[in-house]
Amino acid sequence: MHYQILSDELHFPSKTYMIMADHQKIHPVADPEAPPPTTPLVPRGSFTSEKGDPVQPPAPAPAPPLRREIPVFHSKPPNRSCCCCKCICWTILLLVLLLVVLGATAGILYLVFRPELPKYSVDRLKITDLRLNSDMTLYAAFDVKIRATNPNKKIGIHYERGGRLSVWYTNTKLCQGSLPKFYQGHRNTTVLNVVLTGQTRSGSTLMTALQEQQRTGRIPLDLKVDVPVAIKMGKLKLKKVRFLVECLLVVDSLSTDNLISIRASNCTFRPKL
Repeated sequence: MHYQILSDELHFPSKTYMIMADHQKIHPVADPEAPPPTTPLVPRGSFTSEKGDPVQPPAPAPAPPLRREIPVFHSKPPNRSCCCCKCICWTILLLVLLLVVLGATAGILYLVFRPELPKYSVDRLKITDLRLNSDMTLYAAFDVKIRATNPNKKIGIHYERGGRLSVWYTNTKLCQGSLPKFYQGHRNTTVLNVVLTGQTRSGSTLMTALQEQQRTGRIPLDLKVDVPVAIKMGKLKLKKVRFLVECLLVVDSLSTDNLISIRASNCTFRPKL
């Protein structure tokens, strides 16, 4: 059932609404008798001061310019333990390489020169003086003949100045003498005659011990040679090194002006540390 409203109007203070029955809608319609809208005294968005004057609000601050954010990548701090391990590994590697090079060089030199240790022996030992002085010191004078043999075919030996030869009895030095400077060539044997002299404190105690040992017919003596030596390999002369020759002797007597029989002799040759 349809209802139609043709001319009825609903009046409101400023607008008139018409109701259409067929669509059930309300549409606003302007009222011709309504007064025109008035302009507000204060613009929208402003406010008035205490005197009544309109005051504009402060302008908003300009927006900051857009910035492009650049990602920052933080580098990883170095690992100290890793660096230490690398340094240790490199050091060990260099040491191993150095040892390999030295070993290879020594092997080549050995194959080329075939080095052998020199040999030493005591041919003769003569006591020219052995007495007790008035100040209770023991004076001793020995004549020693030493034989030095160089068995090498391609190696020479330079005996430099500063060599010393001494005779000891139970850690007590009896006498000493100087060795001459000389060069010993390939496969050469050199005989040295060395005069030894010396004085020792506590002579009476030492003399008594020697006399008691002489009754047994076996007197141990220690003959030591301390000499600087430079090895010559071909035309190359190596750096000077001190060597120690030690000969352990056993003699039958300490009588003066007589040849002494050497019953045992054992000599060794080694670098002095």
